[in-house]
Amino acid sequence: MPGLHDRLLKLKEMFKTKFGSIPKFYVRAPGRVNIIGEHIDYCGYSVLPMAVEQDMLIAVEPVKTHTLQLANTNPLYPDFSASANTIQIDKSKPLWHNYFLCGFKGIQEHFGLSDLTGMNCLVDGNIPPSSGLSSSSALVCCAGLVTLTVLGMKLSKVELAEICAKSERYIGTEGGGMDQSISFLAEEGTAKLIEFGPLRATDVKLPSGAVFVIANSCVEMNKAATSHFNTRVMECRLAAKLLARHKNLQWDKVLRLEEVQAQLGISLEEMLLVTEDALHPEPYSPEEICRCLGISLEELRTQILSPDTQGVPAFKLYQRAKHVFSEAARVLQFKKICEDGPEDAVALLGELMNQSHRSCRDLYECSCPELDQLVDTCRRSGAQGSRLTGAGWGGCTVSLVPADVLPAFLARVREAYYQRSGRGAAPGQHSLFATKPGGGALVFLDA
Repeated sequence: MPGLHDRLLKLKEMFKTKFGSIPKFYVRAPGRVNIIGEHIDYCGYSVLPMAVEQDMLIAVEPVKTHTLQLANTNPLYPDFSASANTIQIDKSKPLWHNYFLCGFKGIQEHFGLSDLTGMNCLVDGNIPPSSGLSSSSALVCCAGLVTLTVLGMKLSKVELAEICAKSERYIGTEGGGMDQSISFLAEEGTAKLIEFGPLRATDVKLPSGAVFVIANSCVEMNKAATSHFNTRVMECRLAAKLLARHKNLQWDKVLRLEEVQAQLGISLEEMLLVTEDALHPEPYSPEEICRCLGISLEELRTQILSPDTQGVPAFKLYQRAKHVFSEAARVLQFKKICEDGPEDAVALLGELMNQSHRSCRDLYECSCPELDQLVDTCRRSGAQGSRLTGAGWGGCTVSLVPADVLPAFLARVREAYYQRSGRGAAPGQHSLFATKPGGGALVFLDA
């Protein structure tokens, strides 16, 4: 891992300056890029991410007091301190330290602990924030592993991933668990098929002769700061309930689209036909949803909708369900092509990525003009496939690029997207870079 040793030494020196002592240990958790399978993990479907080499690092010193002191090497993020035993997470403000507190509180609650030791922590991250590479989840995972290590407790990587996925919801984001799973379960050199219920990860060997390139649109999107993300989660939940009702299943127990498919015992392709049959393309008003389910508006608001979706005037159920079922099928096709290794594997995988972007743009409506422009630029510059990655509405694209055209590809994208548009004469290394599958979260005892 290039540069990690140097970063640890630098972090150690900064820690000494900040706290007047030496860290007892360090924790690393990587960011991730989702190659394919966008917005389907919280619907119960498998996704195909890999860890990137960029990460969160935390230098840690347990202290005798009950005070949690957090500092960040980035001066944009102010210091924070609080009693370790009275942690409050303010959902109304997605401040950086709240993501640390999510991981800390998740471990605390898992073990039912009330009298926690304090610690001094210095955080350093090189994952571009609000870019769709999961800097926030990497910080939650890092904090969970820090807390576990300070307590001297043991958990499996799967347990840690599940606790951190649940605890990130303290910040108000109804995520599905992909980001935390890959942060812990990643292994160098391989992408992973992550399946849920129960959580498991399978190696997916990516084709040789091609690389994945991340390009930042330079539009920031913090999914905890708007209701876009949670509205999509709710639209999928409502679509699942209406599909279940249409098929005479116990709809009030259903939360995810995958549950409807599992109960019907049919294929993803057949689920697309059920969607055509059961749902209409026009948006549904809350009143129409109530009529379909035979419930009152009050029941819809209090028993189904989350607080930040109670004011949504219309829900697009048909489009969201079509995206989820088709995207879930693309994940399985992607894995099969990687396993079979046909001669035209790179072209086939690229086409699946292109289809994924179109679906995210048109059916899920989680793209933005800059992402669409960047995807087009990447394809014109030599990528076999390109798509948004992460929640969308900003952040990054991921492109599959034949290794022999990589230098020309990078030069063209640099000029066409970053220089001509005035988004910076030369993008920093965090804006445009090739990446290989990296390893998962680790504890280091020394720098």
